[in-house]
Amino acid sequence: MDEAVGREHVDTAAAEGAQRIVENLAQVVHAPEETLRLVVLCMVAEGHLIIEDFPGVGKTMLAKALARSVDCSFSRLQFTPDLLPSDVTGVNVFNQRTNEFEFRPGPVFANLLLVDEINRASPKTQAALLESMQEDQVTVDGVSYELAAPFMVIATQNPIEYEGTYPLPEAQLDRFTLRVEIGYPPLSEEARMLAEQTSDPPLDSLRPVATAADVRELVAAAAEVFVEESVNRYVVTLLRQTRADGRLYLGASPRAGIALLRVAKARALADGRGFVSPDDVKAVAEPVLAHRLIVAPEARAAGLSGGELVREVLEHTPVPV
Repeated sequence: MDEAVGREHVDTAAAEGAQRIVENLAQVVHAPEETLRLVVLCMVAEGHLIIEDFPGVGKTMLAKALARSVDCSFSRLQFTPDLLPSDVTGVNVFNQRTNEFEFRPGPVFANLLLVDEINRASPKTQAALLESMQEDQVTVDGVSYELAAPFMVIATQNPIEYEGTYPLPEAQLDRFTLRVEIGYPPLSEEARMLAEQTSDPPLDSLRPVATAADVRELVAAAAEVFVEESVNRYVVTLLRQTRADGRLYLGASPRAGIALLRVAKARALADGRGFVSPDDVKAVAEPVLAHRLIVAPEARAAGLSGGELVREVLEHTPVPV
């Protein structure tokens, strides 16, 4: 990594900015710091996040805390079976005064869109998010409307309820950059959380520590982080290992590799480095790749998960030096 040596020392302002957001989230959400850090890295990587965990662990609160921390516009959608695509994107309404149709923007026109219980809406409504997540725009009646940057979808779903749900198709799962779990807090943290939420909820007094412009600067800075060719090849090797694994019905796509590298660049930036190391890739590989892998029925019956297979691939893939 000869070229990377000269880029080792970078402006620490970006790293400090990312850390401030993480610390602000920690005031409200009692979750592991690494989980909160992944949420921030996802935003810096211009990605979208899916939070899959049990009810009542703070999934919605985490999304709201992130929106308040970065002082961005925020919308929340509760996905239900009767929700229509136009309820997400917006609709053209006829104005009798002007005798013309006017576009009424839907909730998707926000910097942060929280989609609660995404798997409860029909596939048609779920698909209304695809264009916005991939192209940062929405098309209604043949007219495309740009979404303001930064734009991030944070979706939640319950991993144990299957009745009345529509599992996300592979194409949509592949558009989510990261999947994280919050988990139950330790005993002392949970006791403190109960005291906070029943007297003075910290979300009510949470103040922003960054602006939308600051986030755009972080995104631009992460894009400039240097990636050596050997690290690029390391990422491709990981992807190909998943595709060659007979226990997987579907391996990681090239889009998964792009997401992995973007999050690794965001991690390097948050650590104050101007280059990506293999350790950055290894640290974020599981949350980026695991939800995209479709485990074959026999392997699933044997209790194997996507996360375990990603860890196995990392263990058996030579790391560039």
